[in-house]
Amino acid sequence: MVDLNEVYKSVLEADKAAVVICDLDHTIIYMNPTAINRYEKWGGKSLIGQSLLNCHNDKSREMIIKVLDWFKASKDNNIVYTSYNEKENKDVYMVALRSESGELIAYYEKHEYRNRETMKMYNMD
Repeated sequence: MVDLNEVYKSVLEADKAAVVICDLDHTIIYMNPTAINRYEKWGGKSLIGQSLLNCHNDKSREMIIKVLDWFKASKDNNIVYTSYNEKENKDVYMVALRSESGELIAYYEKHEYRNRETMKMYNMD
């Protein structure tokens, strides 16, 4: 039988977008390889165990806390559009992570790039 935890982790590890997961105290508990590389000049893997709030300015910290409070307010509050990065042509969201019962257990930032894929379709050379 396949270990679903391994499957879930593999999905995150293979993602080309940075994935940083935080607990409800804003502690970074996971970074996928893309995130570790992306944030290397700020510490990369050493950011795990640190507060995400320390990586942001006052206005961003205020908004992160506000979004987390909104996630806590209702099981239906699960995703918020937070910004558009023009340089990278991407939308950025904060996403609630919930247990099967709907309890808020963590959150992460989701990056959705708008650029068309440049890889050739089904190129396996």
